[in-house]
Amino acid sequence: MLIAFHKPFGVISRFTPDGSPNRTLAGFGFPKNVYPLGRLDADSEGLLLLSDEPELNARLLHPRLAHPREYWAQIERIPASDALRQLGHSVTVQGRSTLPCRVWILDPQPVLAPRDPPIRFRKTVPTCWLALELIEGKNRQVRRMTAAIGHPTLRLVRGRIGRFPLSDLPAGRWRLLGEAERAAVLATR
Repeated sequence: MLIAFHKPFGVISRFTPDGSPNRTLAGFGFPKNVYPLGRLDADSEGLLLLSDEPELNARLLHPRLAHPREYWAQIERIPASDALRQLGHSVTVQGRSTLPCRVWILDPQPVLAPRDPPIRFRKTVPTCWLALELIEGKNRQVRRMTAAIGHPTLRLVRGRIGRFPLSDLPAGRWRLLGEAERAAVLATR
């Protein structure tokens, strides 16, 4: 079984509490014996997959298999083209170089429901939404990557895994995926 879940802000990607004030996956009525494939930090939102099939974890997450995941990062300020080029080529995060990735400014900028609590707002500092397509997923990688080029991430949403998009699945909702959707999740290009 493969489930798509729109993980809201303030929810950890586990079923048991971790001592933080964040909610767990236990409160969303998932079927028994499923677990998250990968993770999203409590302050990240978007597409999280859950399954009862252990082999899917390695198939979707190992960088050697180059399985793409697309993230939308709302960042401070509009980045110059050389900053985007640097971000896509590789940046150093915690002493290690990231793998090359695709990066672009989202145009049009996405319209998402407001986050609670809202992101930091500064009247004199514009924001911009970037899309980053990664094949690796180190801890807080997108946030560290954008910070490395001088554009801190204010809001982060995973919008796609493989060719399966988050689409219009509301935050806090989940659904079982059919065969065509499963094939889209597993697609590498």
